[in-house]
Amino acid sequence: MKNTQWDSFQLFLQVARFGGLTGASASSGLSPATIGRRMLDLEHEIGKALFVRSQTGYSLTVDGQVLLDHLQDMEAAARKVDAWRQASSVGATVRIAAGTWIAWLLTENFAAVRKPGDAFAVSLTIGEARANLNYRESDIGIRAFEPEEGNLAARLLGEVAYAVYVRRNADGTDERWVAVAEEDAISNYLRWPHRNAAGSIAATVNRPRSLPELVRAGAGKAVLPCFVGDLDPELQRLGSELPELRHRQWIVMNSEDRHRPEIRTVADRMTRLLKSHVDLFAGKRSSRS
Repeated sequence: MKNTQWDSFQLFLQVARFGGLTGASASSGLSPATIGRRMLDLEHEIGKALFVRSQTGYSLTVDGQVLLDHLQDMEAAARKVDAWRQASSVGATVRIAAGTWIAWLLTENFAAVRKPGDAFAVSLTIGEARANLNYRESDIGIRAFEPEEGNLAARLLGEVAYAVYVRRNADGTDERWVAVAEEDAISNYLRWPHRNAAGSIAATVNRPRSLPELVRAGAGKAVLPCFVGDLDPELQRLGSELPELRHRQWIVMNSEDRHRPEIRTVADRMTRLLKSHVDLFAGKRSSRS
């Protein structure tokens, strides 16, 4: 164990958190085959089986869960040191974890999140996987449900609605769908086409950001958050909202860190920004023409 490189442990953390090689590959930039070999090497070096491998992904063994707990404790300690170092030197960095579309909205309105005179930087991590604030992977996260963890503080932002969208003035009888590939469909709305129209999916992508582009190109219809589809002048709703996909939205912070001035400032600004779009999120604002 003394010779095990930290980057092998970091790869292990990604495989454990994503539940397989595909998500870890997208996050790390390494191929699934390379990560698979690295995990076998790690198990050989440690002398313990860390994963149960199956066609549906990688699940942790008892020893794998023990290692995950140890490494998360190490991460938390390292992040505390890093936050202390930044706060005492060149300024802190506020780390935000958000899904594809909230991240898009934040970047479109970045001037409302960080202002020119601020003494801190902002780091935005984009992904569909749930941010783990327990171990300070991020300072601020956006979640689709109220956190159950006792050491997290949450603010309710409102509700998010979803609907099916097609290209404006398209033939409403077209049965073709576009979707995120099933292995990458982490969120409930991304899984909806696979559950309800699997036989009619004409094209898949590995990231939600490409879905509106495919719809605009006439490749098919897609499920999108209303705050995305309703803002796109080239798209229109097909039918009414999908009520089974509606959910609440929360901004989440670690209870111990939320009083740090830079985190509180960014969280307050994000709250104001997202609440200013509450009707759009809830699907109550009509499409732009």
